[in-house]
Amino acid sequence: MILTTLNRLSRRQRQTFLFIVDLLVVPVALWCSLAAQGQSRAPVSDLISGFQGTLGAAVVAAVISLALGIPRIRLKSFDITALTRTAIFAACVAISLAVLGPLFGYSYSTGFYAIFGMSFFLLSSALRLTMLQIVMVAYRKASTRSRVLIYGAGSTGIQLASALRHDPLVEPVGFIDDNPALQGLSVAGLPVVAPTRAARMVERKGITLACLAMPSLSQPRLSQIARRLSDLGLDVQALPSFAQLIGAEALADKLAPVRPDSFVGRETFDCAPDLGCDVYRGRAVLISGAGGSIGSELCRQILACRPTRLVLFELSELALYSIERELNDLIEPGAATEIIPVLGSVTDERLVGDTLDRHDIDVVLHAAAYKHVPLVEANPIPGISNNVFGTATLARAARHHRCERFVLVSSDKAVRPTSVMGATKRLAEMIVQDLAARPGQTIFAMVRFGNVLGSSGSVIPLFQDQIARGGPLTVTHEDVTRYFMTVREAARLVLLSGSFARGGEVFVLDMGTPVPIKDLARQVIESSGYTVRDADNPQGDIEIAITGLRPGEKLHEELLMGEGHITTSNEKIFAALEDHPSEIEVAGALRALRNAVEMGDETAARASIARWVEGYGTEDMSEVSKTN
Repeated sequence: MILTTLNRLSRRQRQTFLFIVDLLVVPVALWCSLAAQGQSRAPVSDLISGFQGTLGAAVVAAVISLALGIPRIRLKSFDITALTRTAIFAACVAISLAVLGPLFGYSYSTGFYAIFGMSFFLLSSALRLTMLQIVMVAYRKASTRSRVLIYGAGSTGIQLASALRHDPLVEPVGFIDDNPALQGLSVAGLPVVAPTRAARMVERKGITLACLAMPSLSQPRLSQIARRLSDLGLDVQALPSFAQLIGAEALADKLAPVRPDSFVGRETFDCAPDLGCDVYRGRAVLISGAGGSIGSELCRQILACRPTRLVLFELSELALYSIERELNDLIEPGAATEIIPVLGSVTDERLVGDTLDRHDIDVVLHAAAYKHVPLVEANPIPGISNNVFGTATLARAARHHRCERFVLVSSDKAVRPTSVMGATKRLAEMIVQDLAARPGQTIFAMVRFGNVLGSSGSVIPLFQDQIARGGPLTVTHEDVTRYFMTVREAARLVLLSGSFARGGEVFVLDMGTPVPIKDLARQVIESSGYTVRDADNPQGDIEIAITGLRPGEKLHEELLMGEGHITTSNEKIFAALEDHPSEIEVAGALRALRNAVEMGDETAARASIARWVEGYGTEDMSEVSKTN
């Protein structure tokens, strides 16, 4: 009934109602003032008979009320600020009556007007607060209020609780705070409990909503608290800091992605953009795995060399669509390069042959591979099929079609591998080395490098995702190290190596000292603006957790099979001098592996790898045991 009536009133009608209420308070306050001085009987009769005096006081109050905007104060917003304005209103009315009283036919002592001012203030405020409570009760009965638990009993939490008390849909019922000095106390009329007692309070009071009122905490810490509250079945929301609301805090700096080249631990490799372009300019180039991290960067850099055709060979439809659209946007006006997308697998012998023949390919850059160690370890048959037989199919087709060059993108995991993925890359190298040793027009070469920062599945994006979730950052071993390079460096190395190749070389980039992964994790945390939580800093933001080496994973990677290597015209690139199996041995290894793949026999496949690949089957645990 009350809500229905209120909802029918316009804003102006509500303000008029409050204005009339204030005017009606004037005679009541006058009577209270007289009664307080023991003059209530006779003077009241004087006031009744002297309507002019009471009306004059009401007119003064009306003018001052409008001037101060008292009727425009909403009931829902009646707080300490509104009380202050009401006090000013009462004081102004009392002073005005003291000055103008003789004109209205009455004159009293100064004490009378002081009492009148206080009476007027108390009556006006009490009426408004009473009306506010009536309206709030009506709203509460008409709707179901969500019960909210506030995390943080500081100034922000107290202000939030005060604001929510007048909300018709939300009811604050308590605080959670990590500060032991506040636990067990009542703050802003609400109990404060420790985080360990949150579940009990949620169940006892039927709480459905939690609000984080600690804007000064770091985002990872807030994420951790939010996860714990979510596990209690609460809908969790957070208040932003005032600095964020007004834009004073440089959020862009924290949200901006960290540049991968800041973590390589050495000066990054760079050279003139057109260096090595001679072997690609005016030629038809095919890039397998063109939609991948390395393949797509190869496409961008090759495009700058102005080939006549750039064939994008890719198994993923989405990746192929994305890179084709990007390259078409990058082509300079007037450039004659034709972008040709080919959807398919490098294991498809017919498709590979038709593509090389139809587009008259001169240079093949083979970047297509399954590269994630744990995934290939769990799925060895697809890994062997793609990485080994895909390489064999594409390399043999390049030789058959008399392509000028074939460059294999390999990995440091191919050196004495302990994983199936590393072993497949070593077998791919053996295939290319075997073809390079045979007479023919095609120049075969390989490029071997370490982990590529910023590529799909690499450690930096993983760490950044873990930071966004509040941690911890997972590292497999205290002492694990890796060589790192950027995607740009990897692509430059492939292109330059292709131009340097004379046949059978394994090109390696001088990548300095391997980087400890634990140190890298610490760098990523600190570069994101947070601190590491450990025994020395228990109040830090993000923890680093040691999870143990995964199947097939090595403690340290290597770049060379032996000690010998020769320099190239670029001091940062050298060519390794490595022995390789004979043609008969390579054919025997492929035959055994093909039989295992066709039978789907993982045990036989692993046994064949162990027979033909040096290092496979000997776990890299000697280093681990020394550190335990």
